[in-house]
Amino acid sequence: MKINRHWLTDIPRIPSPNSDERPDPEDISLLVIHCISLPPGEFGNHYIDQLFCNQLNLDEHPYFKDIYQLTVSAHLLIKRDGSCVQYVPFDKRAWHAGKSIYEGRERCNDFSIGIELEGTELIDYTDQQYAQLAKVIRVLFETYPKLSAQRITGHSDIAPERKTDPGASFDWQKLSELLR
Repeated sequence: MKINRHWLTDIPRIPSPNSDERPDPEDISLLVIHCISLPPGEFGNHYIDQLFCNQLNLDEHPYFKDIYQLTVSAHLLIKRDGSCVQYVPFDKRAWHAGKSIYEGRERCNDFSIGIELEGTELIDYTDQQYAQLAKVIRVLFETYPKLSAQRITGHSDIAPERKTDPGASFDWQKLSELLR
């Protein structure tokens, strides 16, 4: 796995319209770990792709009536089986963090990469997801020198009043060991 023109190689791409230019494309200095499942607790479908591309059909599930108009995205999704989809090139700003703050700096979307794990805050993530996440992070470290193991955080840490992901089910120690 490598990065070419800010896209991971050998990874499917589904470009999201929910992105724009970063104020400083050289300032990629934070990784934000998220989780997502649509509908909540269901895995292995294409609803996340549809949400990130503004194509979610509100008639397919009652939950979608509350979210179908959201304009959100992440740079990358890691599915339960460890496979990935990239939605936004890393030099662009994905719309994943919302109102957020990290070390006194607001608007984390401006300087972060958002990685979604298919899951919930209460269901353990898979070994395949941790292995793929570590592999992706190592490639990101090689490409973006301002990133480091000390600059990885959860969505709940940068938006604690609004968000709880990746949740108690995310094993930070396991990720740390995989990155050594």
